[in-house]
Amino acid sequence: MSSNTEHTFYADAVLFDMDGTLTDSIAAVEAAWGKVATDIGQDPAYVIAATHGKRAVDNLAQFKPHIKEHEMDREVQAFEESILYFADAYNKHGPGSLQNSPVNSGATTPALSPSSSTPASRNSSRASSFVGTLAQLAPFRRPSFLHRVSSLLSMSPSIREADGEALENPISEESEDVSEDWRATLQKKHQLEAWQLEAAAVDRSVRILPGVKRVMDSIPKGRYAVATSGAKTYAYGCMTRVGITPPEVTITADDKRLKAGKPAPDPFLLAAKELGFDAKRCVVFEDSPSGIRAGVASGATVIAVCTSHERSKIENCGAHYIVDNMEQIEITPEGEGENLRLRFTIKPKPAVAQAQAQEQEDKPVALPQPQTKQQSSHPLAAPPITATQPIMAQ
Repeated sequence: MSSNTEHTFYADAVLFDMDGTLTDSIAAVEAAWGKVATDIGQDPAYVIAATHGKRAVDNLAQFKPHIKEHEMDREVQAFEESILYFADAYNKHGPGSLQNSPVNSGATTPALSPSSSTPASRNSSRASSFVGTLAQLAPFRRPSFLHRVSSLLSMSPSIREADGEALENPISEESEDVSEDWRATLQKKHQLEAWQLEAAAVDRSVRILPGVKRVMDSIPKGRYAVATSGAKTYAYGCMTRVGITPPEVTITADDKRLKAGKPAPDPFLLAAKELGFDAKRCVVFEDSPSGIRAGVASGATVIAVCTSHERSKIENCGAHYIVDNMEQIEITPEGEGENLRLRFTIKPKPAVAQAQAQEQEDKPVALPQPQTKQQSSHPLAAPPITATQPIMAQ
């Protein structure tokens, strides 16, 4: 249902999807899948649409059926690290870096290819760090894939001194010159591939979505979890980049306890179980059609957010409520200990609320009447639920 009026209901815990719900890394994810599509000769628009909201392992199995089972974990990790490269490249290596040259960028982005000054003994392994299949990336990422920039550049004093000065102030008087300057410098010093230069040209930074921090801060510890289609590398990388501490219960796509990913309910069922609650007594926040269907199948109450899809694309997926974003959500803990319950208030969109207020002002003055707060017809719209009270999905 669309939330044009205020609704209130109660539940025990919250199960969040991650990307598109808590964070926005859609641009980086789509760029990474676009690269996969190009590599295999498929239409990027088709591949991007087909992969949204699903596990990388399932998507890679579909579009790269030649990947062997024992190679899949490495392929998934390599793919998810490419997402983080797309997310970080603009601010770490492109125009957005300003005075943060690759020398000072720290261990936050995947490695650049080596410069010509790299010792010959290292060229054979370093030169292949972005060449060939995704799996070929993994063997060269020790101790950490995201540590390569600083360790690579530390090999060459000439890069630290000469390159540092050139990259510290890449913004010149003309914007066109800026683009050419940083591209030429990176290409010359690091022998980048075309896709790496393109990655650095566009800002695809991970961002936290509206209302998320306030909502998460309002929920007591142990009463919320994250269940995502991303594997651990990507999930933890996205959340930490926007200041979200991954909760103790974070179910990622590479969790071996999962028999299936979304749209199957398994991720949400496992998250609820790990929290110690029945999924039917939980509220799921989701943005994608497959995730919404997974939440509904778990028996939870599902609140869909229109942050990555138009309302028309998700309104028939079974969500009990649809909001623009979490700015319309308030969660208030009531009670203590085992009796603690979460009161959910879904507010109307600001424009609707303003129109309703104006309508009230325009009405003729009447004698005060006893007012009752509108309650949702949803089964959770009742006094705080008890341990034995079943909750049925609408």
